[in-house]
Amino acid sequence: MRLGVISDTHGLLRAEVLEVLEGVDHILHAGDVGTPEILIHLEALAPVTAVYGNTDGPELRSKLPQVAEIELDGFRIVVTHGDQLGSPTPAKLHEAFPRAEIIVYGHTHKPLLELVDKTVTVMNPGGAGAPRFGLLPSVGILELEPGIPPRGRIVPLGRG
Repeated sequence: MRLGVISDTHGLLRAEVLEVLEGVDHILHAGDVGTPEILIHLEALAPVTAVYGNTDGPELRSKLPQVAEIELDGFRIVVTHGDQLGSPTPAKLHEAFPRAEIIVYGHTHKPLLELVDKTVTVMNPGGAGAPRFGLLPSVGILELEPGIPPRGRIVPLGRG
């Protein structure tokens, strides 16, 4: 199973994101979506599991959870924006969600793919919207196959 991982769109969905995510089986959006239209465009590609982030308004907060827990291809996955932890780190996230095998988060806009405790994969795909904090936009791809650790990569997007 191939997952598209995205966060911090802040109302901007680039054509390049749609190209990178074309053909994925499921999309995980880790918050700061911006507008409901973003999710409609992503749902045209694949089923979407999304959470709200700290900048999302009442409309999205009424439709999305702060934390989503799902199972895909036998992996327990948690999706959260991470802002409820202050400055989220892989260690803080693993402590907050000890049963998760994969944790996807956003908020920092800093792409990260890290293995925690040799069994837990933590990914921040970076911010996919307008560049912030001097960081280029990016998204992530996770490949799941039962019985082997997830494989992931960060995909940089253009020059902003």
